[in-house]
Order: sequence, then structure tokens, then C-alpha cells
Amino acid sequence: MPDDLLGQLKLNGAVPRHVAIIMDGNGRWARERRLPRPLGHRAGMTSVREAVEGAIEAGVEVLTLFAFSEENWQRPPSEISALMGLLEEYIAKECEELRGQGVQVSVLGDRGRLAGGALAAVERIERETRSGKRLALNLCISYSSRAELARAARLLAEEVLRGTRRLEAIDEGAVGDKLYTAPWGDPDLLIRTSGEQRLSNFLLWQLAYAELYLTGVLWPDFTRRHLFEAILDYQRRERRFGKVGA
Repeated sequence: MPDDLLGQLKLNGAVPRHVAIIMDGNGRWARERRLPRPLGHRAGMTSVREAVEGAIEAGVEVLTLFAFSEENWQRPPSEISALMGLLEEYIAKECEELRGQGVQVSVLGDRGRLAGGALAAVERIERETRSGKRLALNLCISYSSRAELARAARLLAEEVLRGTRRLEAIDEGAVGDKLYTAPWGDPDLLIRTSGEQRLSNFLLWQLAYAELYLTGVLWPDFTRRHLFEAILDYQRRERRFGKVGA
């Protein structure tokens, strides 16, 4: 089945260059099985691999995953500890494989809040995969879009105060250049799992013209087949960017 869908999307034409995913539903997946929430997060690690490998197969160039928000720091300490442990475990298990697949990993967000072990793991995977050319994988960790925009405003204000930028030169392009995602451009397609219908403070600026694909599939059940279905749906749409259609 996945191979059939892959063949279809290859024939259909343009594949989204940049796909972003809000990975939602780990807790609900665990609750439905009467399991502790951390086991839902652990199950979701398999889906990360499915999404990465599916993106490579489909020809996606950039994959941005919302892994841990700034708001998530408000969760119980035990859950945060489990999540940070899973981050370290994921990097330890997948780093070599990702490097071998030509994946370059970048971590976007306020890494100043990461504890020593998690921070060291993040720095390691960025360092060891920096030569990857096949897929850019962005992991948004300790990430808030509003905080990202505030950071961009501060950086631009500092340039104005230093006299290296004129106030009149601050436009959309200037703001975009100060965002974490500047090297990779805006997503073409946003996928959100678990049936929720909100952006949850994720890439608010960058998603202005992205196509949205909402699925009721819980993240631990997400496979490359679901990714291919989302891309096929994207290929059937006409992107107008506010202009009149053909």
C-alpha cells in the first residue's frame, strides 16, 4: 500500500519542498490503552522514523517536527524528565542512522532551558549530521512561535540601535531572516495529527500560506502511508497565495 501511494505521488508532480508536522496524540494513545503517558511518547519515536524515511522516499527536502513546546515545560516534572530522557535516547539510537541516510538535523527553540544531558545530545546530533544533504530535519524543542517572533524583533531593534540597519529597512523579509527557520524557508504543507484543529503556537509567521492537512490519526499510529496520503491531498490543491486561480 505505501509503495502504491508513493508511485502515485511521484506521478502527480510537485512534492511539497518543506513539510511541517505537529506530532499530537501521544498522551491520548497511551490513555486509550491504559498506559502511562511516557509510553505514548516512546511509541511516537517509531513514527518519527516513519516520517523521516517517508519524507526521503517522497523527495521532501525539509521536514520540521514540533517535538516539545515552551508551554510543555508546565507539565508535571516526571513527564518532562521522561520526555528529556526520550530525547537523549532517540539521539543515541538514531544519530548514526540519520547520518548514514544523509539527514542534517537542526534543533530550533530556546535550548537554554535544556538540562546538561539533553543539551549535549542536541549539540552532538547537530555536529555529527551537519554534512547531510538528502533531508534537512528540524526538531522544534522548547519552541514557541510568539517567542521566536519576539526574538526576531529584539534582534532587529539591536541592529537599529547599533546603526547597522535603518528603521525603514525593516520589512517582511527582514523579519523572516531573523527566524529560526530562515535557512529553510516556509513550509508548503502542515500536517497535524490527532484530530485537533489549531496551530498551538507553532510557526505562526511561516505558515501564512501553507496548506493544512488535519488527520484524526494519533501520532504513535502515524506511518509513511499517512504522510503519502497527506502529500497526495496537497497535490490535488491549487495554491493561489491570495491571487486569482487559473
